[in-house]
Amino acid sequence: MTPAAITMMIIALLTVWGGLGLALWNLARHPEDEEQLPEEMPHEL
Repeated sequence: MTPAAITMMIIALLTVWGGLGLALWNLARHPEDEEQLPEEMPHEL
Protein backbone atom coordinates (compact mmCIF):
# COMPACT_ATOMS: atom_id res chain seq x y z
CA MET A 1 0.00 0.00 0.00
CA THR A 2 1.18 3.47 -0.76
CA PRO A 3 1.59 6.06 1.97
CA ALA A 4 -1.34 8.04 0.55
CA ALA A 5 -3.61 4.98 0.76
CA ILE A 6 -2.52 4.27 4.33
CA THR A 7 -3.19 7.90 5.30
CA MET A 8 -6.66 7.83 3.76
CA MET A 9 -7.41 4.49 5.48
CA ILE A 10 -6.40 5.92 8.86
CA ILE A 11 -8.56 9.01 8.30
CA ALA A 12 -11.54 6.84 7.31
CA LEU A 13 -11.10 4.52 10.30
CA LEU A 14 -10.83 7.45 12.71
CA THR A 15 -13.93 9.03 11.20
CA VAL A 16 -16.05 5.88 11.52
CA TRP A 17 -14.83 4.63 14.89
CA GLY A 18 -14.47 8.14 16.31
CA GLY A 19 -18.07 8.92 15.36
CA LEU A 20 -19.24 5.71 16.97
CA GLY A 21 -17.25 6.46 20.11
CA LEU A 22 -18.61 10.00 20.33
CA ALA A 23 -22.17 8.77 19.85
CA LEU A 24 -21.77 6.21 22.65
CA TRP A 25 -20.16 8.80 24.91
CA ASN A 26 -23.01 11.23 24.23
CA LEU A 27 -25.62 8.56 25.03
CA ALA A 28 -23.80 7.66 28.24
CA ARG A 29 -23.76 11.32 29.33
CA HIS A 30 -27.35 12.08 28.24
CA PRO A 31 -29.43 8.89 28.24
CA GLU A 32 -32.83 9.01 26.58
CA ASP A 33 -35.73 9.39 28.99
CA GLU A 34 -38.12 6.48 28.43
CA GLU A 35 -41.05 8.47 29.86
CA GLN A 36 -40.81 10.95 26.98
CA LEU A 37 -40.99 8.24 24.31
CA PRO A 38 -44.43 7.42 22.88
CA GLU A 39 -46.04 4.25 24.21
CA GLU A 40 -47.13 3.00 20.80
CA MET A 41 -46.74 4.06 17.19
CA PRO A 42 -49.39 6.33 15.67
CA HIS A 43 -51.95 4.47 13.61
CA GLU A 44 -51.41 6.51 10.44
CA LEU A 45 -47.87 5.16 10.13
